[in-house]
Amino acid sequence: MNGLNKGMRKVEVALRWDPSPAGQPPVDLDLVAGTYPADDPYGTPAYVVHFDSRSPDGTIYLNRDSKDGKGFGFDEVMMLELERLDARYARVVVGVAIQQHTEDRTFGDVANPGLRIREGYTDLAAEDFGGVPGATAATVAEFVRDETGAWEFRAGVHGFEGDPATFTRVMGAKRHP
Repeated sequence: MNGLNKGMRKVEVALRWDPSPAGQPPVDLDLVAGTYPADDPYGTPAYVVHFDSRSPDGTIYLNRDSKDGKGFGFDEVMMLELERLDARYARVVVGVAIQQHTEDRTFGDVANPGLRIREGYTDLAAEDFGGVPGATAATVAEFVRDETGAWEFRAGVHGFEGDPATFTRVMGAKRHP
């Protein structure tokens, strides 16, 4: 890595939503991250980080996990220490999955969802999921290591319809226009 282009170093992904109305079951959104090896950057993730887990080397972890959106500000926060991630990994994909407990829920059913991605004090992206109202999950960010070893951020929200377990297996697949 050259000294002029350090790339992304430590990134925060923060998710918020309003609690369900009184008498309604809670809505549970989860941040998830899949890490992909350099020899298969669009295949099966080497590992997935989500609630109750962290990366084996401690470089990707949840600071905060909410099961109902009751909190002040952002309810879930994930940290990605990309500068510490081993060189064998070339890609990290971050997504949001809606837990499907008692009924099928989509982003259109979630009150006031929001996402913020930042490095330090610089906002890289903000999203309200308005473009994917029928989706049950969505990828929200992609971080790719370039030929110098620096990490690049690629914004974009891409919806998915299905259960969270399937989403974590296919969230890093190549997209076709």
